[in-house]
Parts: sequence; structure tokens; C-alpha cells
Amino acid sequence: MRLKAMPPLRLMIAVGLMLAPLVVALAAAVHSEALSSGVAALVGLLPLLGAGLALRLHQREAAAVADYAAQLSHSGSPTPPTGAPVALGGLIAAVARLHRVAARRTESVQAQLDANDSILDALPSPLLVMDAARQVTRANLMARDLFGDKVLGRDLAATLRTPAVLEAVDAVLGGGATRVFEFTLPVPVERTFEAQVKPFQRTLPAADPLADPVADSANDGLSVPAPVPQTIRMAILTLHDVTAARRSEQMRADFIANASHELRTPLSSLLGFIETLRGPARDDPEAQDRFLAIMHDQASRMSRLVNDLLSLSRIELDEHMLPNGRVDVLDELENVIAALELKAAERRIRLILDAPDSVPRVAGDDDQLTQVFQNLVSNAIKYTREDSDVTVQVTVVDGAAVGFAGLPASGRRGGRGGARMVAVAVRDQGEGIARTHLPRLTERFYRVDAARSRAMGGTGLGLAIVKHIVNRHRGRLTIESEVGVGSAFTVYLPATDESLGAADSAARRKAG
Repeated sequence: MRLKAMPPLRLMIAVGLMLAPLVVALAAAVHSEALSSGVAALVGLLPLLGAGLALRLHQREAAAVADYAAQLSHSGSPTPPTGAPVALGGLIAAVARLHRVAARRTESVQAQLDANDSILDALPSPLLVMDAARQVTRANLMARDLFGDKVLGRDLAATLRTPAVLEAVDAVLGGGATRVFEFTLPVPVERTFEAQVKPFQRTLPAADPLADPVADSANDGLSVPAPVPQTIRMAILTLHDVTAARRSEQMRADFIANASHELRTPLSSLLGFIETLRGPARDDPEAQDRFLAIMHDQASRMSRLVNDLLSLSRIELDEHMLPNGRVDVLDELENVIAALELKAAERRIRLILDAPDSVPRVAGDDDQLTQVFQNLVSNAIKYTREDSDVTVQVTVVDGAAVGFAGLPASGRRGGRGGARMVAVAVRDQGEGIARTHLPRLTERFYRVDAARSRAMGGTGLGLAIVKHIVNRHRGRLTIESEVGVGSAFTVYLPATDESLGAADSAARRKAG
């Protein structure tokens, strides 16, 4: 706020009007020769000098008050001008009180804004506020975690390119009512959101004309037009993550469909053998032993199938949630190899771990990653040739160099491409897989050789489990195979900044 003194021209006109009667009287006295012209000029000059001095003092004191007000707006606690008349002293005190009241109100408003920000950041769901031009003006903590800090100050379309969302926001900004709908974000892992777009009216105070130099120059200092507030229409976009609910519904449907399909054969076998044991084989011990062994195998297969289905359902339910643990890949691989050595020895298969001395940790869940490594090594043992090698090779690669520029760095959301990746490749020397089968290997219950797979105790869900776990860890699974040579299953996982010391790693492997 800037104070103005009375314009000098008007003040001079007022002084002139006040001196006009004296000038007329002196002129009449000179005309009647009651006073000489010199005396009359002297008598008239003295009031003029006094008026000029009063004008000068008025301007100086008004400038001091204006300067004091300007200092209040910048420093907040300037020293009041001294020696001011009582009237101006009261004005200065009134200006200071006005400033203190305004400062307290500003602090109160700022505290309320900070509280609003804290409340918005505490919300468990992403929330975005868009202005009339669809620019994002507010974003709470969950929204910044989901879309990144650059979402602020940009058009919503630069961050969220889903047509349904943009159409709903445009409709609400154009005067439409609240919209509620669902949409899916496919990357980095498919997630389903329930979106709500609500209209919001915001009233903005008009600019103070006294703070505008152009308006100030046209103002006569006596009347100030009242500022006219402006009302703008905004939109509030709230996102509720319903991925778990939708996947739970799909999981129940898939479980019923898959279980009914895959359990039909072993259940039919069990019922047939039970009827045989209760009928023709009632008194045949040899047939009973043979049938009971087959029944045990079928029941074991059903148990494995149910366990794998439940495991896969749990993994799919949490697939959109990024794990926050730190896993030592070498440690997990050594435990898996130690657990499967007896199984490999039955077929005279050697398990070889080829890894550098120092490998960075990966962001992940140790139990799930152990399940990934165990499934891959166990499959390699099943399908490789007898008296051959299964090699587990660990390397550290650049994500961009192997075509994973979009993966998040160090397991963090919104990371840049080119981050380090820990690659774990399991290579066997089996019969290999024809190229036509490779794209479908991670489908549920897909088997290249169904009879051989069932004979080896496979459920057809192992690679599907591996794929979903790797997806949850924001990694990638690649499969390479050559018929007659063997296959290589490689898992790429985002590395963290934590590395194991070379000496510690080497010493630990020697001890193992």
C-alpha cells in the first residue's frame, strides 16, 4: 500500500484562494494611495512565503509517512519518523496498527494454508486441482509420488494422457456436474483407479488500484473504486486405487475356472480308483498297492496345484505394490542351490554359480525372489540332460544398454532410465524349446509337453508365478532357447546403491 500527499497543484490553488482577499485589499489600498506599491508588495510577499513554507513542510511530512508505509511493507518494523506533528503522528500510529493487523491476518492465512497442505498430503489417495486452463495448481503427496513433482504447473495432459480423464475434466471445467468413472494405467504395472472429478468455484480478489502505478496516476487521491472479485471454475480430480479389489474379483473367477479345469482329471482318477478298490479290487492286495500309489501321486498333484494357484493369486493381488526391502541376490542364490543339490545329484547334474565378487543389492522381497530362483533352477534340473551342468550366472548391467530405459532407478518411483540392473541367468543343457512356444511359456497352465510336465510333477504355473513376481519388482524376464542346445531364463532386477564388499562376498562364498 502506498500513501499519497495532496497533489501540489490543488494545494497551490487552495492557497491562492486563501490569499486572494488579501491581494484584492492590497490592490485597493495601492489604488487609493493609502499604501505605496513597495509596502503593498512586501505585505503580500510575507503571506506568500508563509504559504510556500507550509506547502513545503506538508510535502516533506507526507513523504515521510509514505516512506514509513513503504518500509513497513518491506522490513516490517522500521523506525517511525520523529518530530512529526500530532496529526501526522496519529496517522503514523494508525498505519502501524493497520500493518500489525494485516501481518497477523497474513500469518493466520499462511498457517491455514500450511494446515491445508498437511491435510492434503495426509490423504491416502492422489488428489489434483486444475484451473480453468487445465493447469495443475495443487497436487498432494500421493499424487506427486504417482506422477512426479513435475506435475505442478503443467497441463494435466502432459502427465495423464488417458482420454477418459481428460474428457471428464474438460466437461467439468465447462460447467458439467461431477463425474465418476474407472480407468487403467498400464505402466509400470497395470493399476485400476476410480476417478472422481468435481467442480470447484474459487473467488479471487481483484487487484488493489492503489498498488497499480497506472491506476495510481489517474486517481485523484480522494476516491478509490472498490475492487471487483473474480470467480473462476476449477476441477478437483481424486483417484482411488481399486486394483486390489478388481484383482480380488478376477482372482476368484480365475481360481474357480482354473481349479475346476485342472482338478477335474485327478479327481476323476481318484474317484475311479476308489470305485475299483471298493469293487473288483476289494480282495486284491497287489492291485490295492498299485492303485493307492497312483492315488497318492494324484492327490499330491492336486495339493501342488492348489498351493501354486493360491501363491499365484497372492502375488497378483500385491503386484501393483512395489516391495521396499533390500535383497542380497548372491545369498539367496546360494541358499537355493544348496537346497536343490540333492535333487540335482539324483540326475548327476552339477549346479554352478558364476558371479562377480561384488554385487549390489536389489530392491525386493526376499521370499518372493527366492521363489523365482527356486522355480527357475528347479525347472532347469527337470529339463536338462542327465550328467550335464546347470549354470546360474550373475552380472551387473546398464538398464539402458539392455533395452530397459523405462525401468525405475534403484526401485524408486519416477526413476530415470539407465540404472544398474542385476541380471540372473539360469542356463541348462536340455533339449531346448521351439521358438513358437517362447511367447506363451509364462501363460497359466501352458506346457510344451503336457504329458512330460505332469509326469515330472509340474503344475504349469511356475513360470507364471515367476513373471508376476518379476513384474512386481519392476524387472523383466527374458527367455532364450535353441532346440538341441538348451535354454536360458534371465531375470533383470533394479539394483540399489547398496553394494557388498568384494572381500566379504568372496569370503562368504568360500565358506559356503
